[in-house]
Amino acid sequence: MGKKIKKEVEPPPKDVFDPLIIESKKAATVVLMLNSPEEEILAKACEAIYKFALKGEENKATLLELGAVEPLTKLLTHEDKIVRRNAIMIFGILASNSDVKKLLRELDVMNSVIAQLAPEEEVVIHEFASLCLANMSVEYTGKVQILEHGGLEPLLRLLSSPDPDVKKNSIECIYNLVQDFQCRSTLQELNAIPSMLELLKSEYPVIQLLALKTLGIITNDKESRMMLRDNQGLDYLIKILETKEMNDLHIEALFVIANCLEDMDTVVLMQQTGGLKKLLWFAENSSVPDIQKNAAKAITKAACDSENRKLFHEQEVEKCLVTLLGSESDGTKIAASQAISAMCENTSSKDYFNTQGIPQIVQLLKSDNEEVREAAALALANLTTCNPANANVAAEADAIDPLISILSSKRDGAIANAATVLTNMAMQEPLRIAIHSHDIMHAIINPLHSTNTVVQSKAALTVAATACDVETRTELRNCGGLEPLIELLRSKNNEVRRHASWAIMVCANDELMAVELCKLGALDVLAEINLSVTQKNKFSEAAYNKLLNSNLPLKYSQTGCLSSSNIISDGFYDYGRINTGTKLLPLKELCLQELNDQRAVLLINSKSDVSPPPSTEDKSSDVGYGRSISSSSSLRRASKEKTNTGLGSPTEEKSESASGRNTGLSKSAAKEKGSRKGRGKKEEEKVKEEEEVLTVPKLTEGSPDKEWSPPHDPEFCMYVYEVTKSILPVTNVKEQIETLAKYVADKMGGKIPKEKLSDFSWELHISELKFQLKSNVIPIGYIKKGIFYHRALLFKALADKIGIGCCLVRGEYSRAWNEVKLLNEVHKGTVGGGTAPEVYIVDLMFHPGALMKVGSRDADLYRLL
Repeated sequence: MGKKIKKEVEPPPKDVFDPLIIESKKAATVVLMLNSPEEEILAKACEAIYKFALKGEENKATLLELGAVEPLTKLLTHEDKIVRRNAIMIFGILASNSDVKKLLRELDVMNSVIAQLAPEEEVVIHEFASLCLANMSVEYTGKVQILEHGGLEPLLRLLSSPDPDVKKNSIECIYNLVQDFQCRSTLQELNAIPSMLELLKSEYPVIQLLALKTLGIITNDKESRMMLRDNQGLDYLIKILETKEMNDLHIEALFVIANCLEDMDTVVLMQQTGGLKKLLWFAENSSVPDIQKNAAKAITKAACDSENRKLFHEQEVEKCLVTLLGSESDGTKIAASQAISAMCENTSSKDYFNTQGIPQIVQLLKSDNEEVREAAALALANLTTCNPANANVAAEADAIDPLISILSSKRDGAIANAATVLTNMAMQEPLRIAIHSHDIMHAIINPLHSTNTVVQSKAALTVAATACDVETRTELRNCGGLEPLIELLRSKNNEVRRHASWAIMVCANDELMAVELCKLGALDVLAEINLSVTQKNKFSEAAYNKLLNSNLPLKYSQTGCLSSSNIISDGFYDYGRINTGTKLLPLKELCLQELNDQRAVLLINSKSDVSPPPSTEDKSSDVGYGRSISSSSSLRRASKEKTNTGLGSPTEEKSESASGRNTGLSKSAAKEKGSRKGRGKKEEEKVKEEEEVLTVPKLTEGSPDKEWSPPHDPEFCMYVYEVTKSILPVTNVKEQIETLAKYVADKMGGKIPKEKLSDFSWELHISELKFQLKSNVIPIGYIKKGIFYHRALLFKALADKIGIGCCLVRGEYSRAWNEVKLLNEVHKGTVGGGTAPEVYIVDLMFHPGALMKVGSRDADLYRLL
C-alpha cells in the first residue's frame, strides 16, 4: 500500500463574505432584515415576525410602528415560494389590526393578496390569503377593493377546498361581502348557491353556521331563493331542523326558511313535501325560545302574500300561533303577535281568533314589557279592523282599560296601535259609551300633542270616532283638546291633516263647539288649506262647510249661497260678497263703524224690545248699534194694525211703500196711527217720540260701555207675526210660497215691471236710511224699496221662520234669488208622491209669486244668466 498524502484545504476566495450566525432578540433588528436580498434570511425573518405577531395585538401594533408592513408587501410577489408563503402568513395575522388594514388599503396590495388564491398555490398560502381577505372585508372600503380586483370568484372556488380552514376563511369573507347589494347580484351570476349548500354537510359547525348566515342574507333576493329551491336547498334546511344534534343551527336555518317562504312556489312545495307541517310542529313543540321566535317570524314573512295565508290557514297555523302566545319568552310573544297581525289579512283566520286568541292577546296588553304591549296592540288593531264581532270580544275581555293605559306609553307604535283599536271599537255605540266611561278624552290629549305623525293621525281619528255626542265633545273642549286638533291642521302630513279635519267636522256638529273652534282659528286654517290644491281634501272641505254652517253670515258672504238647511236666525247679517280667506268683521264692529259709502249691511233681528214699556229716559239710553234707537211705539202700532189688516196690505202701507219712506221712522205714519186712535195729546206724544228717535246723538267713546246687543227691528217682528198667523196655517206648500212672495214684494215696494226697473230708485232710499240711522247697518224691516237681494234675503228669513224650505243664492249685479223644491204632483195641485222634486226660482220682482223652473228662459233672465 502506498503512503497516504494529506490533502491541503484551499482557503476561501478573498471576495466572499464568511458566513455569520446572528441571534437577534429585538424585533426592530428582524424588521431590518426584511430588506435583505438573501432568500434564506428573508424566510427566517418572516418566520420570526409571524411568531411575534401571533402573540397579541400589542405586537402587531409594534410591527406597524417599526415599519414592517411596507417591506412585507414587496415580499408578496417574491420569486421564492417560501418567502411568499411566510409573508402572506404574516398578513393573515396582521390584517386583524384596524391600523394595519388602513395602511394595506393605502398601499393597494389587494391584487397581490388575491393572486395568492390561484389554484397552483399551496393550501397554506390559500389559508392565510383567505384569512387576510376575511379580515379586510370587515370594512366597507375593503369590500369594495376585493370586488374591484375580482376576489369573489376565487373565494367561491376555495369553498370546495379540501382544507376546512380555507373553507372557513373563504365563506367568512363571502359572508362579509354579501352585506353589499352589488356583491349579491354578482353571486347570482357565479351560481354560488350549490357550493354553499355543500358546506351545510360539513362536519364543522362553524362552517355550517357561516354558510347559513350567508344564505340568510342572499335569499333576501328572489333570484337567489329560486336558485336555492331549484338546488333542493329546502331539503337541506328541513333536515337540519329535524336533527336535534344540530340545534345550534336551527335559528339560522329558520331564518333562511323565513326568506324562502315569501315565495308562493316555495310554500306550495313545502306543503306538498310535508315541510310546512314539520315547520309548524317544530315551532309549536320546540323548547328553545329563540327557535320559536324565528319560526313565528318565518310565518310573519310568508303571510305577507295572500295565497300563502290561505295555505297557512289550511295547515291550522292559527293554533300554533295561539300556543306561542303562551310562551314565557317575551320575544316569542312579540313574534307570535306580529304573525297574528299578518294572518289577520285572511278573513277566515280573523274569525278563528274570535274564539281563540283575543283573550290571550288582551292579557298581553297588561304586560310590563313595552314591546309586548305594542305587538299585542298591533294584533288587536288588525283583528278588530272591519270586524265588529272581534271588537265585541275584545271589549268583553276587558281590553278597554289597558288600551286607555297604553295611550300614555313611551312607545309611539304602541300608542298608535291602541288608538286604532279604540277607533275600531267606537264604531259601535255600546262600545263607544263604554270607552267614554273610561275617560278617553283626557287620555287622548297627550297623543294629540305627539311629534310622531302616525300617532297624531291615529289620535285625531280616535277623536273623530269617539266624539259623537254632546257630552264627549264638551269633555274634549274642557280638556283642551280643540287647540292641538287645530294645530294638526297645519301638519305637512296629508293623513294627519285629513284625520284632524275629520275630527273637527265631527266636533262642529255642536253649535257651541263650532263657535269655539271658529274663535280658536279653525275656520281660517281650513280656508288656507282649501286654497291649496295639494293640501286640501274632502274632509277639510267638509269641515270648513260645517264650521261655515255655524257662521251663516260668513258662509253667505264667501259662498253666496245658503241651503234650505241653513236656517237664518236673529243676528244674521249680509255684508256682501267677500273672497275666501278674507276676514269678516263681527256685527258689533260693523255697527260701531263711522258712516261710509260702502254697501249697506243688512241685518235680520226679530228680537223685540217691548217689555216693560220704556220711559223716555230708557229709550234715550237704550244702546242699539252705535246709537239709541227705540221702536217700541212702532211695534205697538204694528201689533194693533195687523189685527185689522191680516195678510193684505192696507192702502196706507202701499202709499208708504210707494213713497219709499220708512214706516218705523216716518212722521206721517205716526200721524196716521194717531188718527186711528184719536187726535190730541196722545198724537203729540207719538210724534215727539218718533222725532226723538231721529235726533238721538251717537254714543261717544267716553260713554259707559253697556252690554251690546244688535239693533232692534220692530218692523221685521211684525212681518214674522203676520206670516206666522196668516201663511203658516196654509197646507199647500206651493200656495204658501206664492203668498209669501207677494207679501215680501208688497213690503219691499211692490211689483216692478221690467221696463221700469231702472226707474226704481232703491239706492236713494238705502242712502237715506243709512243717513237717518247714522249707521252702515240697516235692519231689513226698515227697507221699503228693496231690489233683488233685499227681497231674496227677506223671503229666506221669513220662510225659515215658518218652515218653508228654500235656498238663498247671490248673483251678479245686485241680483239674488230664492230656490224652492216642489214635487210635480204638488205643483199641479194633485195628491201623490214618488216623483223627484224639481227646483224653481221664486219671482219677487216682476211677477211676485210666480215660480220659474230652473233652466227655463224666464229663470235665466231673472238671474241674468
